[in-house]
Amino acid sequence: MTMAGTTIDGLLLDMDGVLTVSWEPLPGAVDAFARLRTAGLALRVLTNTTGRTRAALAAGLRRAGFAIADDEILSAAVAAGAYLRAEHPGARVFLLGDAQPADLEGVELVGLDDDPEVVLFSGADESYAFATLNRVYRVLLDGAAFVAMHRTFAWMTTAGLCLDAGAYVVGLEQALGRRAVVTGKPSPAFFAAGLAALGLPADRVVMVGDDIAGDVLAAQAVGIRGVLVRTGKYRPDALELAPGAPDHVVDSIASVPGLLAL
Repeated sequence: MTMAGTTIDGLLLDMDGVLTVSWEPLPGAVDAFARLRTAGLALRVLTNTTGRTRAALAAGLRRAGFAIADDEILSAAVAAGAYLRAEHPGARVFLLGDAQPADLEGVELVGLDDDPEVVLFSGADESYAFATLNRVYRVLLDGAAFVAMHRTFAWMTTAGLCLDAGAYVVGLEQALGRRAVVTGKPSPAFFAAGLAALGLPADRVVMVGDDIAGDVLAAQAVGIRGVLVRTGKYRPDALELAPGAPDHVVDSIASVPGLLAL
């Protein structure tokens, strides 16, 4: 398959807003995914969704009609577990947000009263309350490591856009005067893990996403071609104000097989 004269052998696909919204498949998405698979392209779903385990994410996609294996899902939560085991082995970790402990095997999770050495941010939920965030702020001020599964600002549901962890992580970064280590998108390491899973170099891979900054420009920064879809959280003003331009903008995932001349 080619795109603008370049051979493309693999795709990294965002999930929410590209394949599904609130676990309902977007129009044409199941067929497009099947066509990409039939064409022999290597596929991986690269997602910042943390509220379900990787196995549950794959099962949800299969129920929605996508033929995908558990190990074809690369999640920010699984990446966080790998990072903590490598960089903070044995550390006491306070987990904030919706992530499931099953994706953090080998990580010791503790409460805020247990002198955590690491604060790990996952997807925003009701636990992102002022009292908790203020205590987290003080723990971070006292020197705890600051790790975030992602910097996603919002995600799309059938009820509309919802704030996500990035809105809080960035605010805390400003208050602390230091940056969080990010394990999911837009971290270059997460895209590198996607390339490693595909077994392909960046110039033979395309990233398809609905987030101009976190999906598309972040992928392009490491040499992956970026395709922005006009579904999910896509907003024309976000595209206009972005510090860069996608390689391609298409109506939806249903347009991707045609873009690759399949």
